[in-house]
Amino acid sequence: MQKINIIGAGLAGSECALYLANHGVKVNLYDIKTKQKTPAHHSDNFAEIVCSNSFKSDDENTASGVFKRELTLLGSTLLQTAYKHKVPAGQALAVDRESFSQDITNQLKTNKNINIICKEVTNFEPDAITVVATGPLTTSNLMQTLKDKLGAGFLYFYDAASPIISADSIDMNIAFLGSRYNKGEADYINCPMDKEQYLKFYNELIKAEIVSLHDFEKKNIFEGCMPIEIQASRGVDAIRFGPLKPVGLINPHKNVKPYAVVQLRKENNYATMYNMVGFQTNLTFPEQKRVFRLIPGLENATFLRYGVMHTNNFVNFPKCLDKYSRLKSDNNIFIAGQLSGVEGYVESIASGLYCAINVLNMLNNKPLISFNPDTIIGGIYNYLSNADPKTVQPINANFGLLSPIDVADKQTRYIKFRIRALNSIKKTMNIKE
Repeated sequence: MQKINIIGAGLAGSECALYLANHGVKVNLYDIKTKQKTPAHHSDNFAEIVCSNSFKSDDENTASGVFKRELTLLGSTLLQTAYKHKVPAGQALAVDRESFSQDITNQLKTNKNINIICKEVTNFEPDAITVVATGPLTTSNLMQTLKDKLGAGFLYFYDAASPIISADSIDMNIAFLGSRYNKGEADYINCPMDKEQYLKFYNELIKAEIVSLHDFEKKNIFEGCMPIEIQASRGVDAIRFGPLKPVGLINPHKNVKPYAVVQLRKENNYATMYNMVGFQTNLTFPEQKRVFRLIPGLENATFLRYGVMHTNNFVNFPKCLDKYSRLKSDNNIFIAGQLSGVEGYVESIASGLYCAINVLNMLNNKPLISFNPDTIIGGIYNYLSNADPKTVQPINANFGLLSPIDVADKQTRYIKFRIRALNSIKKTMNIKE
């Protein structure tokens, strides 16, 4: 049987290894632990949870809850283990991070089909199927190998990302459609401010709480992607003549030119998700919700993804990878985890599982599987595959990724999303009731 190499024993790599091993496939699992660690790691265990211990909501009618149920149907070992180590956290799935990682480490070490090799991988074996799941802090040697294989400019370094807002939470009685800088079509949603509204927003923005960065994230962190709060700190009009500049716009609700305007750009073809243009930020999530809801039209905004800022390497998915998360230049190499452009614990687990399912199909000479965008897992890969290579950013689970359902009531719509998604997974995987 063809050799299978998995590089990286984080959440994605561990899920991939266990899925394949539990299906009778022998794999080599490479990780630099315990000989060395990245700056983000502290434990010698695999599948280490380095930030929050929350796997987000487990409510069955939230995007995160639907996602977990999809992965349960698909046979995720790590998700099953997470439930085993659940700690009280309301409707969220939170875990005891130490016991969770220890359990996964024991499963990996005791599985007869998994050969754990503690070493840094710097090159790919030409005759092996390889899953690269080394995360955002991939070692410099392996990163250089990827750069050489993908070509110049195909591996992105991203510092900051803007929040993404659900379209159905934007008040269009206040906001209006228009172009950016009076160029092109009316493709942007514009949130207009008068002077009083702007000054209130500005004053709250510059005093809002920011996230403390790790030492390894501070170097050159502000180059290229200046956070909105840093721009604002340079003077009261700095952002009004920057990303909030109201060039060529007239507010049709009042027939006046706005004093400032926040523009939202479509994030997907369904126009269900909108990105806050120029709003890269390092504010804490509660502060983003509080301050950005001061923007007219966003008073009740639903944040599908909050803005983030940290050191993060990821492959330009639409340019470099096919819809199965394989290199377009080498079908024997899969990319999983945060390196592929997913954001979040469950998303990383899902990416490892997705790669494992298709590696198994390759070994069994079966067609590879891509999931329908009616599912969360399919929506994530549909988004990444079809995103603009110039603006693609990491994504996590949200209902905005799904093909729309024309139901006005939000809760009813979410229930229908869940039913449709789980039925789609069952159909794709031929799972009988």
